[in-house]
Amino acid sequence: MILKAVIDHLNSTLRIAELPDYSNAVNGLQLDNRSGNVTRVVAAVDATLPVVKKAIAAGADLLIVHHGMFWSGLQPWTGANFERMSLALENNLAIYSAHLPLDVHPMLGNNACIARAMQLTPSGGFLDYKGLSVGVTCDAALSLDDVLARFTTALDGGRVHVCAGGPGTTRRIGISSGGSGSEIAAAAKAGVDTFITGEGPHWSYTLAEELGINVLYGGHYATETFGVKALAGHVQEQFGLPWSFVDHPTGL
Repeated sequence: MILKAVIDHLNSTLRIAELPDYSNAVNGLQLDNRSGNVTRVVAAVDATLPVVKKAIAAGADLLIVHHGMFWSGLQPWTGANFERMSLALENNLAIYSAHLPLDVHPMLGNNACIARAMQLTPSGGFLDYKGLSVGVTCDAALSLDDVLARFTTALDGGRVHVCAGGPGTTRRIGISSGGSGSEIAAAAKAGVDTFITGEGPHWSYTLAEELGINVLYGGHYATETFGVKALAGHVQEQFGLPWSFVDHPTGL
């Protein structure tokens, strides 16, 4: 399959040109490959040197990630940065990244996928970023224990840290993956009584208790594996390209 055809489809599906994001996200194709073709896709959360090595070992010529090569800002292409770029170029590996456009996609996004895995139906959005609702809300009357069990199952048994600062029975659940735990006040303002996220700063726990909402922290990495897997699966459906997931967890 021609790489350009795949990239054009991804850009259109995710509305890459339309949606805002952080400057270092650099959404879209970040690195071309030499052949201009795709035969195998690998999905991963981060475009780091260890992940690039694993993608090459898996025989990929397209790596799809959530956090791209420029996430840490401008840096000279020396040391590990040079090795990563050199390995990708030498092994015909293109790299494509999608951050907020993947988070917010109604079918393929991290938040939509988490909701679906928890058997919840999104009913609205919250957490505004430049006019874009980053998170989704789900109206559901469930016990906190039930929500915890569903989230734990969605994470394949991964550890969930719980702040039980809110009601024992939910009314409105908010889901926003990754590092959204710092948005406790915004979640409470949106009427969310149970906030499902990846990670948050220390003070997010104490603020949640004071504002009277529950927070379930599932880990930044763990909550952002959903979207890249869904996107790679979508590429397989559309183009018949085999894919696999490279797991390189941070534990955070």
